[in-house]
Amino acid sequence: MLQQETRCEVADNSGAKIAYVIRVYGGSTATGAFTRRVAHVGDRVFVSIKKALAGADVKEGDKAKAVVVRTTKPTKRADGSYVKFDSNAVVLIQDDGNPKGTRIFGPVARELREKNYMKIVSLATEVV
Repeated sequence: MLQQETRCEVADNSGAKIAYVIRVYGGSTATGAFTRRVAHVGDRVFVSIKKALAGADVKEGDKAKAVVVRTTKPTKRADGSYVKFDSNAVVLIQDDGNPKGTRIFGPVARELREKNYMKIVSLATEVV
C-alpha cells in the first residue's frame, strides 16, 4: 500500500534507485476507512527520482510514471492466501506501459499478470 509521499526502491536497471510517490493514479479510497488514495500491486503512480546512478538515462529530480510491483502491506488473493514483501518497490514505465529498463530485480507479484503488465512479468526473475 503506497500513498502520496512514500519513498520506495526502483526494481529495474533504468538507473534510478529511490523514487518518491507524487500522485496515485486510480487506487482506492474506501469510505469510512483510509480516506486518501492508496496504490496496491499493479496500480500506476507518478514518481520523482530522488537517488540515481551517475551517467544513467534517468537523473535525480526527473519525474516518471511507474507501476507498483511489491508492497509491504499484505495483499489478499482469491484463494484466501496473503502475499507480502520486505520492501515497497516500483518499476518505471513508458506511456505505453512497457518498462524503461531491460531487467527487473527481485520478485514481483502475480497480480501484474491480471493487470496486463506482461513485459514486466516476463523480465522478472521470480513471480510470486
